[in-house]
Amino acid sequence: MNIKERAREILAGMTLEEKLGQLNMLYIGMYDNGIDELKKAVRAGDGGSVIIAGSIVPGDGDDTELHKEIAELQRIAVEESPSKIPLLFGRDVIHGHKVVNPIPLAMSASFNFDLIKEAYAETGEEAMCDGINWTFAPMLDMARDPRWGRVIECPGEDPYVGTKVAKAVVEGFQGTEMPYKMAACAKHYIGYGASEGGRDYHRAEISDYSLRNYYTKAFKSAADANVLTVMNSFNEINGQPTTSSKYYLTDILRGELGFDGFVVSDAGAVHQLTRQGVAKDYKDAAGLALNAGLDMEMNRLCFPNLRELIDEGKVTVETVDTAALRIIETKLKLGLFENPYSQHSTFDLNKHLETSRKLAGESVVLLKNKDNILPLDKEAKIALTGPFLHTKRDLLGCWTLDFDLDYVTTIGDAIKAVAPNATEFTALRQYDLKNYDTVVAVLGEAFDITGEAHSVTDISISKAQAEEIHTLKRLGKKIIAVISAGRPLALSEIEEEVDAIVYVWHGGTQTGLAAADVLFGDVCPSGRLPITFPRVTGQIPIFYNCPPSGRLCNGYYSDDLQWTNYEDCLSTPLYPFGYGLSYTEFEYSDMTVSKEKFTLDELKNGIKASVTVSNTGNRDAKEVVQLYIRDLKASYTRPLKELKGTEKLLIEIGKAVTVHFELTDKDLGYFTPHGEYIVEEGEFEIFIGHDSYTENKITVELF
Repeated sequence: MNIKERAREILAGMTLEEKLGQLNMLYIGMYDNGIDELKKAVRAGDGGSVIIAGSIVPGDGDDTELHKEIAELQRIAVEESPSKIPLLFGRDVIHGHKVVNPIPLAMSASFNFDLIKEAYAETGEEAMCDGINWTFAPMLDMARDPRWGRVIECPGEDPYVGTKVAKAVVEGFQGTEMPYKMAACAKHYIGYGASEGGRDYHRAEISDYSLRNYYTKAFKSAADANVLTVMNSFNEINGQPTTSSKYYLTDILRGELGFDGFVVSDAGAVHQLTRQGVAKDYKDAAGLALNAGLDMEMNRLCFPNLRELIDEGKVTVETVDTAALRIIETKLKLGLFENPYSQHSTFDLNKHLETSRKLAGESVVLLKNKDNILPLDKEAKIALTGPFLHTKRDLLGCWTLDFDLDYVTTIGDAIKAVAPNATEFTALRQYDLKNYDTVVAVLGEAFDITGEAHSVTDISISKAQAEEIHTLKRLGKKIIAVISAGRPLALSEIEEEVDAIVYVWHGGTQTGLAAADVLFGDVCPSGRLPITFPRVTGQIPIFYNCPPSGRLCNGYYSDDLQWTNYEDCLSTPLYPFGYGLSYTEFEYSDMTVSKEKFTLDELKNGIKASVTVSNTGNRDAKEVVQLYIRDLKASYTRPLKELKGTEKLLIEIGKAVTVHFELTDKDLGYFTPHGEYIVEEGEFEIFIGHDSYTENKITVELF
């Protein structure tokens, strides 16, 4: 008997009340008497899942007590509830659990998708040790506005990177074979990252053309990787809240993207339909959401009205059955009916710390290195300063709930551990610094001005930190800026005054150690930007995969004065998408394609492009080879460049490696606003190089 048949058999033995119970997520905050009342609700069959958020159960800060309480709730569900169906226990395990990995935006900077998958597999092990079997990740919102606080959780501005991250995270958490280890949740479907003005929860205006060519691709990748659940977004798109939109939740998500798991609402998303003006009350909101294709409500505020809606003929039993069936199928795919309790009790902490350190190191982006001031000599006399020199909590970033600060080494302590002549300074005076040629200033932003409901209007480095750099410059010192932040910061005010910029992001538990690894050359920087760094906030939105304009007003790829968008700022970004320096030099040569003219049938079978990359510097290093295309003439305006492939590889000193890519009709076509995928005849430019600014190209023709 397959899973769908078994799910239908289970459903056939359930009462309507039992089915409705599966559609609700319970939360301890709903009850005045806390855990006892939550257990009573589980015993009554009021919910199909429990969210473990904040202090959800007594002993949340104690692993043993948390696991014990979850196990007891599960025992009640499978032994005492009417349906005897096991519960899902969900928690925001976003970029780590006990060991915190870099924020997702920083992980994308590694361009090492295999390592990302490994890190999430280890994070899943840690969460399962606490009894968690469902995580609300990956977040796949494409974002082009770094003012938005939740930019820290996203893969960046590029749909291709989003597809690779989606697959890595889903397979890391779930595994690739049933029974899956734990359920992943692709969120927020859809368009949340396009919130107008970077204002969290705000409206989005996204054409169907842009929706399909940019925003849905990561979700399609997650669906192809068999992601078990999807979480809907808060926002409206073009006047339709996604929570109540059959077009988005059913026609596109299930019809076009092929998702076959269940959809859970984000917290409060259903009752917020009343605020958005499409539902008159909570009961109305419940009917709109369920009929649109939402299967489970987080927080159980509106769905208790479903029985009354069925009696009124506004919701059918068949619709309830469909939703309950999806939830039961998910639990079967996790093997919960056979093994409802967590099978994981221990994990290898040292191995997880090692993986996290490696990922944090590969996520570091070297933005500037004047006169090759880096790497530093471990015996050099180095002055240390900056407001983030000894922070611990800020290094972890936001959206991490179960961290242990005992695992964290500050950037200052990590530097001093390998550089015995490094000395800290709180006051910057010429006399104190006279014997120090180099200053490492640790700058950035606090974790609590990033994340949900923490958007900002200005992404410039703070005035106090800029003044510190100005002071150091007046003292005539060589300055290395180490920046720990959750979003791209506008660095124009300090960029020309510093000699090096090392962007370590909010890199998690191992940020400090990874920063020291890079500063002193134990790790050669290999991170590349997954999102554009503007010069100033006023350039936002600015992104690499922009369309051509009718006039010379798109200056992303040119500093020519006739392309200037603004009277007070160059048009180009400070640092473009895909950018990042190394401690060695790479040379690209001998770019070839298997055919310069080809038919559609030949394209379906794939055409090959290759390039030779040589390490002409003085140390072994990793390079991220990037392939972009441009469709020179199409029925709709197409991007000036689109990333279609990456390869991260280690190249030894003096060695050359030939890197191969394959392009098919899935790479050279696009979606019309009506959802039709087309590939048109004409010329295409294929670029292979170091970042989105590469001009290393070949023109090919499809006929």
